[in-house]
Amino acid sequence: MNVHVVLLGAGGGMGRMAARHLARTAGIDRLVLSDARHEAAQAVRAGLDTRSTGVTVDVAGVDILDGAALRARFHDADVVLNCAGPFFRLGVPVLEAAIETGTAYIDICDDPAPTRAMLALDARAREAGVSAVIGMGASPGLSNLLARRAARHLDVVESCFTAWPLDLPAPGSTDVATDDVVAPDGRPTAAAIHLMEQISGVVDVVDAGQLVERAPLRPVMLDYPGRGSGTGYVVGHPEPITLHTSLALTGDGACLMLVRPASLAYLREIQRDLDRGRLDHHAAALALVRPTAGRSVRAAFGARGVAGAGALPSFFVHLTGTKDGARVEVGCHLTSAPTGMDGITAIPAVLALRQMLDQPLAPGVHAPEQVIDPDRLLLDLLPHCTPSVETVDDLAPVAVRAVRSNARRHRHAAEH
Repeated sequence: MNVHVVLLGAGGGMGRMAARHLARTAGIDRLVLSDARHEAAQAVRAGLDTRSTGVTVDVAGVDILDGAALRARFHDADVVLNCAGPFFRLGVPVLEAAIETGTAYIDICDDPAPTRAMLALDARAREAGVSAVIGMGASPGLSNLLARRAARHLDVVESCFTAWPLDLPAPGSTDVATDDVVAPDGRPTAAAIHLMEQISGVVDVVDAGQLVERAPLRPVMLDYPGRGSGTGYVVGHPEPITLHTSLALTGDGACLMLVRPASLAYLREIQRDLDRGRLDHHAAALALVRPTAGRSVRAAFGARGVAGAGALPSFFVHLTGTKDGARVEVGCHLTSAPTGMDGITAIPAVLALRQMLDQPLAPGVHAPEQVIDPDRLLLDLLPHCTPSVETVDDLAPVAVRAVRSNARRHRHAAEH
């Protein structure tokens, strides 16, 4: 079988990581690296080692917003891996082109708005016989698969919270696995601007089984089975949109950010100015990377009332529901992970692409938890994790605890 893969955004950090692992993937015959910065894609190609697989690697520039050029690039491709952001601009056009050219699709989208828009293309994808997996990075991606793994221990899932660290150590590490918010030229990165979008206005959450919009940065306190309690903060992310349906939630759900109290207090200062119209997203991102004295002083006082992550793991899901008629809560967390945000995001996407090559998925636009085998992906992830772990159960242990009362095992903390 001759497999031709197109990688978009190959010159970025996550694209470079994806290229490195795609070049080592057995079964891929041709890999085309594409990036708006042609020289960046060429540099990636120069650093690839294809001796073990014999993959032919080419570099080809394409303007993603040029529909005809994009369709021409996909014409003879089997799969496109989209690592090109921002996804609110580039997610839907790429998926539409993939559907029209009959090309399988996978991406690392972590933006709720394009997630909704791409899910709305499901009927077109099914009619065209195209399989697409969206949001197959870390969060969403690994988080969704942990939720599916935990949900096996419940007959009915009531609530589901996913959580990831903003400025706390990554799983199994003392290092902080966060997106760089400052570009080499001192300007805020796309990741910083994206964060400003997801802490302002309203975001998607699940409330009493309904997908609704609520203000972000609200505290949610959880008691994780076998570890203890801590507080995370609601942030805009795709997980509630897809898990609400795939797990048939009847209770509450949200994506939570685990963050240091001082950082949370400063983000709230920025959030306040965003919501009052004093800052746009770019100016807010600039305020993040270049803190002002006034906001810093106010945040220092505000941090005194902010709860931290406490005993919570750094990357986890927390579910409540029923099993055999009894109320139960289930936690599943990562104990280790690939190093850095590039690794923890891009490597799962490549491993999911391998699954798509080995066993074609049903046509349609899918969230990761709907079509990707969590146990196989976690097993394939083991060699890439630092520190090393031996089994899937070591990497993503599941903790189950009976709930002795009818009280909810999460609550919105009483913070100002």
